[in-house]
Amino acid sequence: MKFVDEATIRVLAGNGGHGALSFRREKYVERGGPDGGDGGHGGSVYLVADKSLNTLADFRVARRFKAEGGEGGSGRNKTGRSGDDLEVMIPAGTVVHDVDTGELICDLAEVGQRQKVAEGGRGGLGNTRFKSSVNRAPRKITKGSQGEGRHLQLELKVLADVGLLGMPNAGKSTLISSMSHAKPRIADYPFTTLHPNLGVVRVGRLQSFVMADIPGLIEGAAEGAGLGIQFLKHLQRTGLLLHLVDIAPIDPNIEPANEVRAIAAELAKFSQELAEKPRWLVINKTDLLSSEDQAVAKEMLLEQLEWDGPVFEVSAATGTGTDELGHAVMQELERIAELKAEAEA
Repeated sequence: MKFVDEATIRVLAGNGGHGALSFRREKYVERGGPDGGDGGHGGSVYLVADKSLNTLADFRVARRFKAEGGEGGSGRNKTGRSGDDLEVMIPAGTVVHDVDTGELICDLAEVGQRQKVAEGGRGGLGNTRFKSSVNRAPRKITKGSQGEGRHLQLELKVLADVGLLGMPNAGKSTLISSMSHAKPRIADYPFTTLHPNLGVVRVGRLQSFVMADIPGLIEGAAEGAGLGIQFLKHLQRTGLLLHLVDIAPIDPNIEPANEVRAIAAELAKFSQELAEKPRWLVINKTDLLSSEDQAVAKEMLLEQLEWDGPVFEVSAATGTGTDELGHAVMQELERIAELKAEAEA
């Protein structure tokens, strides 16, 4: 299914039922008095994070969601039935904004989270409510209030532990297919990845993490060039970034160090928080060079970048070095989780 990460919908809660104007009329009962019941409340609209969904594609078709209204009251002090609440299932990781005000309503990052986005109308009061010692036969009622309506912007951010970034054709799709069971489209020309792919990487019997293959970035991505800003936001939820670089580009005029610097600059332009995330350098396509040329190219790259962080050498095509990378990533994610738990404690 094609990945859709943004959609707008309208939600409308149910109206409250009107109160009843009624008087008790029974044989042998004099002056029976008012017996109009209250109206039922309208149903509210809730958004619920569902683990079975991973795209907002359905909301390109169904854009309007309305909860059930409350029924009106009736005689014999019968209260009208309240309308059922409406639950709209959305993918976990969806951020919801109010289109009209720009307000952030909620961020449903975890499966099962539930948020009310439109309040149902209150039921009206029947004339029984207005009976008093001085007004024994009130003819007053109130109408049910209208349900709340809102125009919502849904934005899905991929939930992944690790994000792959790099220039087009750096080998991200090949790497995620090599390390997991994901089957992204792969070809020998740039921009083959048009939407994020998720893969579960298993490094042990009970150890695994989710890796996201983000479409290739180019210079100017933070301003919207290429597919850039549309997908940079998906990296915000990741705990670790793996920066892939093609050590043996087909075009001799391409300088790997310049490509790494360009993407680092785009991360900083988009978000300082994103730029400060842990980022490891992964030198890819080592199978295309001899051992001697590989060592020279690596040394030159690290010197030009003045890189002092973790470095891994892999061949996504042959699988060389991917096991070592997977175990190192798992250890780092466990370390990050421990630090987070300590900070929260």
